[in-house]
Amino acid sequence: MLTLHPHYTLTNDKLPYQIGFEPVELEKQDFAKEWVLVVDDETFVSQPIIGMLQHLGFNADSTDSGENALKALNEKTYTILLTDIRMPGMNGLELLQKTHDAFPEIITIVMTGFYMDYSWVDVVNSGAADFINKPFGIDELEAKLKRVISERNLKIELEKLSINDTLTGLFNEKQFFATLKDEVIRAERQQNSLALIFIEIDNISDDEKFSDDEAREKLIQEIGGILFTRTRQGVDTCYRIQEDRFAVIAIDSNVDITELIEKRIATAIKDTCQIDVTTGHAIFMHRLSPEELITDAEQNLKAAKASKG
Repeated sequence: MLTLHPHYTLTNDKLPYQIGFEPVELEKQDFAKEWVLVVDDETFVSQPIIGMLQHLGFNADSTDSGENALKALNEKTYTILLTDIRMPGMNGLELLQKTHDAFPEIITIVMTGFYMDYSWVDVVNSGAADFINKPFGIDELEAKLKRVISERNLKIELEKLSINDTLTGLFNEKQFFATLKDEVIRAERQQNSLALIFIEIDNISDDEKFSDDEAREKLIQEIGGILFTRTRQGVDTCYRIQEDRFAVIAIDSNVDITELIEKRIATAIKDTCQIDVTTGHAIFMHRLSPEELITDAEQNLKAAKASKG
């Protein structure tokens, strides 16, 4: 056992957790991806905590006030804030509120002593994900951190599911409408070019190769992958908006660029999947609404399909 301070020790022994706390066996987590900022005005408290965090595999820094903590948060990307509640100047609750407003993605945990100047309601209302009573050992700290990290990761995954198509990983129809609205506003304000491309699979229901669900799902997945690789990374965004229809929102895309993207996508799908698709696009014009842009792309898609006979 490595002794850091009479109240803070590195040990593998189980600690008596709070009443009602039931440790849960969680998945292994890569703590090396996490950066923790410890805020406490007493260095004899913060330094042993830094030692515990580093022993667990976290990256960790410390600072001695709420004011300095905000400066540190602005200068470096932290994922977790571990702060004392009782400090001179800006106290822990004020720091939590300011952190929650400016950096809502940061997990915040409050360290509390045996005083009752603040209620747990005050702590929660300030945006804290959890609290931990001082003094604490490494096992309790690890358990707290594992839980809040798992909750954050689960929330991120659920948010992904709400905007992504589960079969292809492309953005879904809901996200398509939200993004198109934002991009139309941006294009109007900044006078940028913008294009909308629809891609629709031809006669998929009549093709025997894709008559069963498994073959059809594999085809949809392959097309999703092609859209990722045949569009401009970090510029265009791809969507599955219906069973057999996809969309690309192309930023800074004039007619020539848009037609090139369409051709690359259609050719790659034909070569890889041995099936034809029809594409149709619309170019954003001044004062055109998202609905009007969609209608124009729809009409051009129908015209392209009709021309195939």
